[in-house]
Amino acid sequence: MRVVRPAYGTGLPAGVEVPRGPLRVNPEREAPIRLSLIVPTYDESRNLEELLRQLTAVLEPRLAGEYEILVVDDDSPDGTWAVAMRLAGRWPAVRVMRRRSEKGLSTAVIRGWQAARGEVLAVIDADLQHPPEVLARLWEAVNAGADLAVASRHVEGGGVSDWSALRLALSRGAQLLGLAVLPSVVGRVSDPMSGYFMVRRSAIAGAELSPLGYKILLEVLGRGRIRTISEVGFVFRERLAGESKVTARLYGDYLRHLVRLRLATLPARFPRFAAVGLSGVAVDMALLFLLSDPRALGWGLT
Repeated sequence: MRVVRPAYGTGLPAGVEVPRGPLRVNPEREAPIRLSLIVPTYDESRNLEELLRQLTAVLEPRLAGEYEILVVDDDSPDGTWAVAMRLAGRWPAVRVMRRRSEKGLSTAVIRGWQAARGEVLAVIDADLQHPPEVLARLWEAVNAGADLAVASRHVEGGGVSDWSALRLALSRGAQLLGLAVLPSVVGRVSDPMSGYFMVRRSAIAGAELSPLGYKILLEVLGRGRIRTISEVGFVFRERLAGESKVTARLYGDYLRHLVRLRLATLPARFPRFAAVGLSGVAVDMALLFLLSDPRALGWGLT
């Protein structure tokens, strides 16, 4: 991989080139380290410094010299990638990938994993809604033998902060939809909508991933070789700065993603049973969107 410029005080590159080709994670990397944490970003310049400060405070005492934080930015108009490059001088474990053509959270995560060197691969949101201190417990779960460790809002110690009853109902409805369409995948964890988790590289290496929208955990569960799963409770926080990236289009992406994974697991039987059920789902979701503007209310499939 071509080095853009060396990070201060380390041999790791601060800037990395965007991988090309299929969305497939390599079995191993040269000179592996223990953990690679991917931070997908878009217009998160105001949150990034505080996030990296907290991440480093959690990871440095446990994994000094054996982890990396890879910021994958979709060419943010607010210059998030440039802020990340500057901060890499302060925190040598930070690396930066700037994507100018390909867009989207799920592909950003996978491209980050492709460039990563870690034996364990992880993802966290950049907006501080995922508490960085939970990384310590996720790491403990993987070290104890889990192939996948998921930060969940729906186990002991989990929850959400300041969500309305309607937002809670929408989130729960999305999960129930997933259980109806893809029970063998969605039913394996209490919070399949989580975007905060760690997975062993060996559990997804070689699998060609095909995500839609931003629920990458569905791809990991549906296409990976996940045998053991551990869940860690966390409280989902409200965003401190910046704007939500949730749009109405993401709801449709989520539904199409569920159907795509279902077709991949039962290609011969599913279509004739799906038409009636999905037509009802489409009507219900259309009525919900007509009654409200998800972007204005800050609702999300989270």
